[in-house]
Amino acid sequence: MNKTLSVLASFSIVAGAYLWSFGLPEVFRSGESDQAAAAQGPGGPGFGRPGGGGATTVVLTKLAMQPYADTFRAIGSSEAVRSATVTSDVSGRVVEVNLPANAQVEQGDVLIQLDARAAKLSLEAAQNELQQASDTVARYERLRQSGNSTVSEVTISDALLAQRLAEANVGLAQLTLEDLTIRAPVSGRLGLSDVNIGDFISANDAIVTIDNSSALLVEFELPERSVGFLSLGREVTLGTPSLTGRPFQGEITSFDSRIDGVTRSVTVKARVENPDDILWPGMTFTVRLTNLSEPLLVVPTTAITWSREGASIWFENEGVAMSAPATILFRRDERAWVDVDLPTDTKVVTEGAHKLRLGAAITDVNMATQEPT
Repeated sequence: MNKTLSVLASFSIVAGAYLWSFGLPEVFRSGESDQAAAAQGPGGPGFGRPGGGGATTVVLTKLAMQPYADTFRAIGSSEAVRSATVTSDVSGRVVEVNLPANAQVEQGDVLIQLDARAAKLSLEAAQNELQQASDTVARYERLRQSGNSTVSEVTISDALLAQRLAEANVGLAQLTLEDLTIRAPVSGRLGLSDVNIGDFISANDAIVTIDNSSALLVEFELPERSVGFLSLGREVTLGTPSLTGRPFQGEITSFDSRIDGVTRSVTVKARVENPDDILWPGMTFTVRLTNLSEPLLVVPTTAITWSREGASIWFENEGVAMSAPATILFRRDERAWVDVDLPTDTKVVTEGAHKLRLGAAITDVNMATQEPT
């Protein structure tokens, strides 16, 4: 008996706690409350079918036209539009140096003078031989004109050949002497050099670099899908960490004729002018190439629904819901550029499309909220 009373007491306590926390179950509530709940509809009061009119409340937005900006970004390195590494064509000892670092030089300026004493003597000897050969030819010509039979055609021919050989030797001696004077091959700014007076330079030794930085060439890689947008003269926007926040405009001057088989990219070069000489060869650049499409229909991504047939868009036509197939061309953030057979002033459903059926009456939630209560 005591056990039965304990069970009943425990049940009473649990039932009381439930009623205190949650109230009476729905089955015990009044029929009037059930009727009020049914009148509100499955979506609750103020949504789905407001006022009991049967129209589904959705959010409508007009279609818009906007071009799509397809942007390609890359990292590239720069080089001077014209540059040269100065080398010596001959060997010799340095007797004069004119290589101040970062100095501006003009094409033809003397940079280094090698010891030219032996070359000058060789030139003088070659000039003397030429003078002697020329005098011999002139003497033979005078003798033949005076009727001297001892001067034959063979003698004249040998003298002329000796004269031409002497002229060639003079030319070679002059070239050797000129090679001992090392001049700037291009105009530009000198780099660093460790050549000093008294050093011995061998042929083909690098002496100094010269960069003409009036413009730079920036080389970078773009993905394969960018090849349709590449053309000579097309503008690109460049930036460098050395000058943060300052954009530079360049134009494409060349690009490769094939796609790299490993990286699936194409090499491109762009020229950027540098009249103020603030950009240096070797700088790292960020490159941005932007292509704007023709104006296209754009919708919020929430307007796109999916089914077995693919993507579609719900739109309003004289107060009822209609659906049209759509092809997504581009997508970015919360917008999608689509190809859909609808006029630009069409109102599309951007919220609430999941509860629509074809031909269902719909109303814009913004219009519904403006109606007087």
